[in-house]
Amino acid sequence: MTTAAVLTSGALTAAPAQAVTAPTVTAKGAYLMNSATGKDLYKKAADTKRLTASTTKVMTAKVVLSQPNLNLDAKVTIKQAVSDYMVREGYPSSARLIVGDKVTVRQLLYGMMLPSGCDAAMALADKFGSGTTVAARTKNFIAKMNTMAKTLKMKNTKFDSFDGLTNGSNASTPRDLTLLARSVMKNSTFKTVVKAKSYTAKTITKTGATRTMGTWVNTNTLLGWNGTLGVKTGSGTQAKYCLIFAATRNGESVMGAVLTAPNATSRTADVKKLINYGYAKIS
Repeated sequence: MTTAAVLTSGALTAAPAQAVTAPTVTAKGAYLMNSATGKDLYKKAADTKRLTASTTKVMTAKVVLSQPNLNLDAKVTIKQAVSDYMVREGYPSSARLIVGDKVTVRQLLYGMMLPSGCDAAMALADKFGSGTTVAARTKNFIAKMNTMAKTLKMKNTKFDSFDGLTNGSNASTPRDLTLLARSVMKNSTFKTVVKAKSYTAKTITKTGATRTMGTWVNTNTLLGWNGTLGVKTGSGTQAKYCLIFAATRNGESVMGAVLTAPNATSRTADVKKLINYGYAKIS
């Protein structure tokens, strides 16, 4: 067709936008959504159940923050049962809480979400569960986690722990965990906690003195990269490496999760690819 023919026929059109190639990720399961619209942007076995490791603690935080008349500055005394639990579980990730110390709910949220303290998670589950014993209260709290999962339409999720330490039936999917993140990231306290790179707590000892805890450092090394706002890492022998993430840049917001990545380096690379892909798809 000649130039003249093109002009008279009106066949001259704008070049099509460059297609964005979906990334290849090493994680066995992955999901990405447009946070603003909830639209799917990427799926890889997005609805296949897998172990969630410490990403479970995001639901623990969600249940705590959903309590009516929550007082974030209420003090919780760390019980011997918390120390006994940590010993029994072989000293998992810890906020190094000390029996007898009085720690606020807010501080426990930082201790759970930054260094991934299983001790902080248990203290919160005991505080906000119902029952006459620690065992009854923590069991009741886990039931609240499962009720919340149903409320959030997390159709393929079942919790049997408050911290991700499990006998193998604590499972969710990348899509479900992203739905959880989308809900809890609307809470300003949670958002403030998970974007903190570090936090130093001052607690009250059983003698009434003030103790400065060691600085809790966030296990999420992606914070601040390309608009990354949080949310939570997880790792375990069977769960491998997991991450729920949220990022915003130039008004474009993405959120997602990867489960069962082979190692920490691959997990980070997977999430970076997904965030970049999400921004490109939205723009």
